[in-house]
This record gives sequence, C-alpha cells and structure tokens, in this order.
Amino acid sequence: MFKILVVTVLSFSFFACNTEKNEDKHSEMSHDQMTEMVRSKAPEGAEVYFITPQDGDIIEGPVKVQFGLKNMGVAPAGTDQKNTGHHHILIDVNELPDMTKPLPANDNIVHFGGGQTETTLNLAPGQHTLQLLLGNYAHIPHDPPVLSKKIIITVK
Repeated sequence: MFKILVVTVLSFSFFACNTEKNEDKHSEMSHDQMTEMVRSKAPEGAEVYFITPQDGDIIEGPVKVQFGLKNMGVAPAGTDQKNTGHHHILIDVNELPDMTKPLPANDNIVHFGGGQTETTLNLAPGQHTLQLLLGNYAHIPHDPPVLSKKIIITVK
C-alpha cells in the first residue's frame, strides 16, 4: 500500500512539473505566435458560397439558406482535421471581424459549429446582406480567410 501511495505522489509531482513547464512555454509566446498555433492554412482554391439564396433574391420569410464549399470539407467545431472547417453567416455586417481571433457569436455572426450546411433565418422584412465565413476547429478564420462574396437579399 505504501509503494502505491509513493508512486501516486511521484506521478502527480511529475505531471505538475510538466504542466508548469508547458505554462512557462505558453507565457513566453506572443499572442501572434499562439494564434498561429491554432490558425489553419486554407488549401489553394478553397471557396465558400451560397447555394440559396442568390444575390438580389426577393424572399418571403423565413429564409432558407444552403451553404456550398469547394476544395475543403466540413467538420464540427473542436475537430482539428486538415482542410476542414465549419460555417458562420455574417448578417448585415459592415466591417469584417478580426480574422486572427475566434469569431464572436452574436445576432450578426451566427455559428454552425455542429457542421451544419443549411439553416433557416428569421429576418425582419427589408434588405439584408449575407456573407459566409469558414472557421477552423477553434472558430478562427483560415489563412487566407475562406470568405464568400457578400449577397444582398430582400425579405418581404
């Protein structure tokens, strides 16, 4: 019993020392270096686009939205797999978010971290802009960003 206790205490001490060393390494890294650790490279030719609606469409609400993706795969948030990401819709966003940080979740930036490729939006009547942006496993846009062209729709 005493041997088991000693081995257990030594094991915890070893893991605690390694954790402190890893934390020291991270504290020595700049924010840019840490971001580069989680920012994923986009493959050449990667493209995200709207299947529906199309630019200029006039639609009765609710709005069915289908996402398209070329030269990449869809994976849920948290899944770190090369050449994959998950969708985000930017609704009525005039200024793009910081492409080096995780995307915020709010009424204008909607996350589809489950790997969804379509949704239904309940938008107020009037004109709206929509844009798709792919995020990696940590909700950070790829380098370079995989961003659709902005479309304008009108909801009746």
